Amino acid sequence: MKHFLSGNEAVARGLFEAGVQVGSAYPGTPSTEIFENLAQYENIYHEWAPNEKVAAEVAYGASIAGVRSVAAMKHVGLNVAADPVFTAAYNGVGKGFVIISGDDPGMHSSQNEQDNRHYARAAKLPMFEPADSQDSLDMILEAYEVSEKFDLPVLFRMTTRVCHSRNLVVTGEPAVVEPQIYKKNAKKYIASPANAIVHRRELEDKMEALALYSEDCPFNKMDLRGKKIGVVTAGGASLIAREVFPEDTSFLTLGFTHPLPINLIRKFADEVETLYVVEELDPYMEEQIKAAGIPCRGKDVVPRMFELNPSILKEALTGEVPKVREVGVEAVARPPVLCPGCPHRGFFYTLSRRKNTVVTADIGCYTLGGSAPLSAIDTVICMGAGFTVAQGMAKAFEKTGDSRTIFGVVGDSTFFHSGITGAIEIFYNKGRVIPVVLDNHTTSMTGQQENPGTGYTLMGEIADVISIEKIFEAIGYKKVLTVDPQDLDAMKKAIEEAAASEEACAMVVRRQCVLIKRMPLEPAYCYVDRDLCRSCRTCLRVGCPAVFFIDGKSWIDRTQCVGCTVCMQVCPFGAIFLGE
Repeated sequence: MKHFLSGNEAVARGLFEAGVQVGSAYPGTPSTEIFENLAQYENIYHEWAPNEKVAAEVAYGASIAGVRSVAAMKHVGLNVAADPVFTAAYNGVGKGFVIISGDDPGMHSSQNEQDNRHYARAAKLPMFEPADSQDSLDMILEAYEVSEKFDLPVLFRMTTRVCHSRNLVVTGEPAVVEPQIYKKNAKKYIASPANAIVHRRELEDKMEALALYSEDCPFNKMDLRGKKIGVVTAGGASLIAREVFPEDTSFLTLGFTHPLPINLIRKFADEVETLYVVEELDPYMEEQIKAAGIPCRGKDVVPRMFELNPSILKEALTGEVPKVREVGVEAVARPPVLCPGCPHRGFFYTLSRRKNTVVTADIGCYTLGGSAPLSAIDTVICMGAGFTVAQGMAKAFEKTGDSRTIFGVVGDSTFFHSGITGAIEIFYNKGRVIPVVLDNHTTSMTGQQENPGTGYTLMGEIADVISIEKIFEAIGYKKVLTVDPQDLDAMKKAIEEAAASEEACAMVVRRQCVLIKRMPLEPAYCYVDRDLCRSCRTCLRVGCPAVFFIDGKSWIDRTQCVGCTVCMQVCPFGAIFLGE
């Protein structure tokens, strides 16, 4: 049958058809929807893990136990999962084990655009790169065959455009995959130095065998059309290249890209006068092709930063600047901001008014607390660093005599992901830091996924809620303050109490995200009595997109307002009221 599927939906279908039985992931754009689409398929246990390292280890454990498994994450998540992934390559697998990396060229929703193809080379993993949704399904099926044939985990590298673009996909029936009876095998699965030395040699033999497979892999396709120009390409870049190069251009489109089929590339290069390598981000293929003595052009022409599109590639190749269609209307610049009613707003507004304060935050919706007009955040690095960077700054301040108060901030999902160890670090090493968890009952930035503090699993089962307060108390924090951030007086009082505390103090700032569908808010809105408004613009300082000025006075858009009352609480003239 044919279905109109995104790349993520096609991968989910492919996992079903491949007979996968266990999957573990951490949500992160662009890979999130893969696991969200698994619910429609029977017999696949799927979960949100606390972080990507856990996800990889759970999936690997299922493989060792004898069933096909998958771990999925966005590209930066593979940094977190790298520890078990590298060792799994040494040990080998039980049944097929695939690791999906959703890379994000152009940083549409990421703090960097690292090229995770390098992980395949570094960890010595076979790697597939789909170009569209049909590839995504077909290559997943092949990935499990390769994993089991060569006794290795397989890296399945997707990009944002492939994950989210849709096209017609021919689907099949699920395979009947018999589980492998688990047998203890200490030499294979205990990664001691003595065993690892043996595995290291075996891994090189596997890579040699994979190099031969690559030369004949059905997903490495040569399309000879002309002798003048040839293009080696892979993944989503292959579709862009076909749009831009002349019709008589020959193409070698690679779907299996580690190890590269060097002999096939050499054969293709001999067929054309000029060889181009078109790939997004780093010269991953180009460097290996040149190292093999095959002349080619690549990053001297094709940009090495950001996501490619036909206009960018055409300008790079020809110098022709694409014409921009004039629509007669100048778009208003709209930087991202916290949603109307966002529970993080009250916390950051209160901190932004406090002097001699440093705020180290983290990856999540609350990163927007660093944007104007709140401008409350000093640093954002990676998940969990909201606590640990604060600790480093605190120790530096002890050396320099800086007396500023440091608040280390993470979200609830991030706390479970990698914040707990940072909280332990602060307490154990006596950091002058107030660790703060912004608990909005969900993993909001990636689309309201469950986490250990929400009370539900990915499969919809009711789960025990992990208490953030009790974790802080178990670590040893003597004082744990819980506060509603939309009560600005209480928020200010809690911040000052924490800052003045002589004993280890942590904070849990708790209110649900307004977008959680299963927890609908009561309809409410705020409105302005324009006769009382004095045009002081204090209400604009909370950074709510529902609040703006018309004819020199405050106005609140009822279609956006959810009645959180933060603007009402900051108005010095009592001009804002709560309606229903």
